[in-house]
Amino acid sequence: MRSPPPQKIPASDSLEGVLERVTFVNEENGWGVYRLAVEGKEELVTVVGNLIGVQPGESLCLTGRWTVSRQYGEQFDVAGYTTLRPSSVVGIERYLGSGLVKGVGKIFAKRLVEAFGEKTLEVIEFSPQKLSEVEGIGPKRRERIIRAWAEQREIREVMLFLQSHGVSPAYAVKIYKRYGHKAIDVVRDNPYRLARDIFGIGFKTADRIAQALGIPTDSPRRAEAGLLHALNEGSDDGHVFLPRELLLSNAAQMLQIDAPILETALESLAQSGDIALDGRPETARFDEGGQRRLELGEAEADYALNANATTPGHPADDPRAPVYLTPLHIAETGIAARIQALFATPLRRPPIHVERAIAWFEEKQRIELADEQREAIRRAIDAKVLVITGGPGTGKTTIVNGIIRILEKKGVRIRLAAPTGRAAKRMSETTRREALTIHRLLEFSPKTMNFERGRDNPIEADLLILDEASMLDTPLAYNVLKALPLSCQIIFVGDVDQLPSVGAGSVLSDLIASKRVPVVRLSTIFRQARRSMIVVNSHRINEGQFPVEGTKDPCDFYFIERDDPERCLDAIRKTVRDRLPRAFGFDPFRDIQVLTPMRRGLLGGQNINAELQSLLNPHGRALLCGNRLLRAGDKVMQQTNNYDLEVFNGDLGRVSAIDEEERALTVDFDGRTVTYESAHLDELALAYACTIHKSQGSEYPCVVVPIHTQHFLMLQRNLLYTAVTRARKMVVLVGSRRALGLAVKTVDQSQRYTRLSQRLRELIPVI
Repeated sequence: MRSPPPQKIPASDSLEGVLERVTFVNEENGWGVYRLAVEGKEELVTVVGNLIGVQPGESLCLTGRWTVSRQYGEQFDVAGYTTLRPSSVVGIERYLGSGLVKGVGKIFAKRLVEAFGEKTLEVIEFSPQKLSEVEGIGPKRRERIIRAWAEQREIREVMLFLQSHGVSPAYAVKIYKRYGHKAIDVVRDNPYRLARDIFGIGFKTADRIAQALGIPTDSPRRAEAGLLHALNEGSDDGHVFLPRELLLSNAAQMLQIDAPILETALESLAQSGDIALDGRPETARFDEGGQRRLELGEAEADYALNANATTPGHPADDPRAPVYLTPLHIAETGIAARIQALFATPLRRPPIHVERAIAWFEEKQRIELADEQREAIRRAIDAKVLVITGGPGTGKTTIVNGIIRILEKKGVRIRLAAPTGRAAKRMSETTRREALTIHRLLEFSPKTMNFERGRDNPIEADLLILDEASMLDTPLAYNVLKALPLSCQIIFVGDVDQLPSVGAGSVLSDLIASKRVPVVRLSTIFRQARRSMIVVNSHRINEGQFPVEGTKDPCDFYFIERDDPERCLDAIRKTVRDRLPRAFGFDPFRDIQVLTPMRRGLLGGQNINAELQSLLNPHGRALLCGNRLLRAGDKVMQQTNNYDLEVFNGDLGRVSAIDEEERALTVDFDGRTVTYESAHLDELALAYACTIHKSQGSEYPCVVVPIHTQHFLMLQRNLLYTAVTRARKMVVLVGSRRALGLAVKTVDQSQRYTRLSQRLRELIPVI
């Protein structure tokens, strides 16, 4: 069933009943179809509208109006709703059995109702000692039920308050978990905090709450929140800063308020230290003792000292002047200062006869290095900072292994790291050395939400090799550089032609563009790699040429031409479920990954995930997580960094267990199990398909890539190149030849707003 856009419905009718099941929910707008058991009606009533967060078994009082659909008959369009405590024995049993109250699942709900009947809820609230009379409820379970009931009562108060101000109940638990019993006070005081603190709540939702609470549309608080939101949106698009004029224009369009109010708000944010205006000396970033905030002071003082100026660029009131979120300003200036300091500090180790060392490595490995590879190793021996970049099949792994073995022989302490767990695991496999994620290397602490390794507690290494460096965003790169001893070397290894980092910045390409950091570009495809059509076509795509299928059978690169979107989707279904497993033995869960340019649409990630879930994992225990169903056995992806659980954006796993009673599920991430409670379930998404952006740093045995004119806005060369280079053994493109041609010919012309390369040029002499 396709959903209409959400619309306001006159609340002329009302309806009460018990929610029996959720039939459908559209992930894009929250519109859904539900079935309600209503007293006096033999058949279930169809209810349509936004009821995000409700669970089967809940009693609801709905407002809205009755409509008649030609296709689906009579249905109730919801304008608003409140949840009610059930009064009937059946309703109470379903309510308790829905998993809303931890410690009470379907079995204990039945036992409780059999014992206490219509007074069950009164017993739980006012006479909980009686719960021990029920078989299987001992002291521990009784205490769990009491605690869960008290928490649920507080959550319900928060839920009712938020719902009265236009917020879905889906976020009530998260808000309660974040702020505790102060939740309502926090929201009343500054609803805009929700957009910053709660995953899934954006500025528009926070703004709607603020309007409901009576905050004027032209208030300074709203203007400041809007400017910060515009900068955060820019950061989500990869920008480290926004030009002043563009920022004010974006905010004015979004907020519909006058420019003078925004100018005043911008000045206020600069004074409070929330933003940095490049080109202006900082005046207000002091703690209570009168000292500049340590972190900011170190980064900017180092930069100012080395650059012999406050900051480069335009005067702060120039329309083109960069406006930064303060953490991004700290990070960008800090990167430039640390690289300059690394160059200024000599290596501390005995000299190495480079040519002899290279010959020794070739003899040990029984290989003959190409000139490019020898040059990379020569430079790596004594360069404090080095970039090694090249596409697949150009020998990056051989070079890294050569550097490691030569320098280890000389007693150099080497650490290996990569931005993601999968990239680190692959680096370990190719080097046979321990490689860590950057977060583990820097010893991230969930308690302090900071890295334990830093300027005062540097990592113990003489050389750090960072793989998949194209994924490095500005804040992460700064934290890495800040944690290096100044006598240490750092080598960035990556493919600059891939998509840039998901986070703000384009660190690898800025290092190269600065012409202040030594760079080794690898372009020769080695003979063994030339046998792979994946490698050959990766380079063809990168050079703007159409990919070709191989002549030998079996091949590792296929194009299934389907112009019609429905036929394209059907081909993907058959390819994943039948053709690839039958012909090549690929496991649909473990080996095959669908990579799509976009999340939305018929050939977007959301719809393909729903199709493949129903095809590959249609049955079994399930849990409704917000507006989607997750089943035991499902392939899932973490959508945001969760430092408490130590799972990070893009991590892939399989749902190994579901606990309906506790409303929790367990996910296996490559042998490590993580339990998700209800408050964190919305951080998981189905991952039979994911966007190409989310696949960065990962590698899969086989990738299936839908490429169609439906993806017109995203059809770009670096996107297709990144998708193809994610495959180890096989690539299958499914779609139209026209779309493939568009992707190959279209070079991404968008530029990220960064100043790292300019800062490096100011600080460091020409190589």
